[in-house]
Amino acid sequence: MERLTAPATGPAAAPATDPAADPALLRRVLGTFASGITVVAAVGDDGRPAGLACQSFASLSLDPPLVLLCVGKGSSSWPAVRAAGRFGVSILAEEQRTVCEALGRRGGDKFAGVAWERSAHGAVRVTGALATVDCALDTVHEAGDHWLVTARILELTAREGGSPLLYFRSDYATGAFG
Repeated sequence: MERLTAPATGPAAAPATDPAADPALLRRVLGTFASGITVVAAVGDDGRPAGLACQSFASLSLDPPLVLLCVGKGSSSWPAVRAAGRFGVSILAEEQRTVCEALGRRGGDKFAGVAWERSAHGAVRVTGALATVDCALDTVHEAGDHWLVTARILELTAREGGSPLLYFRSDYATGAFG
């Protein structure tokens, strides 16, 4: 195993390698943490869905029920989702790689060929997802090159069976959990 920090010699021990100076190293190391892939989407002012693929999503609080997600500041879809104030988080199933690829690209009609429905809360739910979380925007914080977003859970749905689409070491992975 490669050692990435110097031995600690006190509270001010400095790392042997500055991860900020090596983004490739940062991606390689943090990429060993497998994460699920979600689609965060809302209906825009024009009545069309707007959304993005997001792997930085987690449960935050049970009381009150909150989730968090991180969205890159360069996202062209986030402004429409944020303006809607309500959005859906669809947790993708292993067979939904093409959905992730469609929502992960820049520009164009990301939802062309992607089946979805509008929930009673106005959220976009991707058809076939393992689960969906309808959300109301709570707070948005600046966090480096991302927005850290918290959202209140309005409604939850989950399908029976299936396995998640995962992201691991900069590529797709699947896990037999079903």
